[in-house]
Amino acid sequence: MLEYNVCARRIDGHGGEASVKEARIILDTDVNGRLDAFNPAELFLAALAACMIKGIERATPMLKFDLRGVEVKLHGVRQDSPPKMNSIDYELIVDTDETDHRLELLHANVRKYGTISNTIAEAVRLDGIIRRKS
Repeated sequence: MLEYNVCARRIDGHGGEASVKEARIILDTDVNGRLDAFNPAELFLAALAACMIKGIERATPMLKFDLRGVEVKLHGVRQDSPPKMNSIDYELIVDTDETDHRLELLHANVRKYGTISNTIAEAVRLDGIIRRKS
C-alpha cells in the first residue's frame, strides 16, 4: 500500500497553501473566490486530470503508443444542497497518429488503472471520451 501526506495551512481569510515534498500550491479558500488560485472543486478536477495524464504516461511505453501531446478537458456539476459534485464529464484529446482502436485501448487503460479516477467513479457519475487532436 502506498501512503500520501499533504500539509495545508491557512495564510489569511483569502487563501491557504498546501505543500508536499518540495512543491506548494496556493489554495482559494476565500468565500468570495479569487482568480489566482484553484478552489477546492477545481483542485478536485485538476487531480482527476493529473491522474489521467499520469495514466497515459504509464500506459504509453507498455502499449508502445506514440503521442505528441495530451490535453484533458473536464466539466464538473456541483449541487448546492447538500453540497457535492454530481457529475464529471471529460474529454481526452490526444495528438497521435495511432489507430482509433489503439486510441480506445489507451482510454481503457486510463480508466482501469487510475487511482483518482477509480475513486471518483465510485462516488460520482464519471463519463468521458477520448479523441484525436484535429
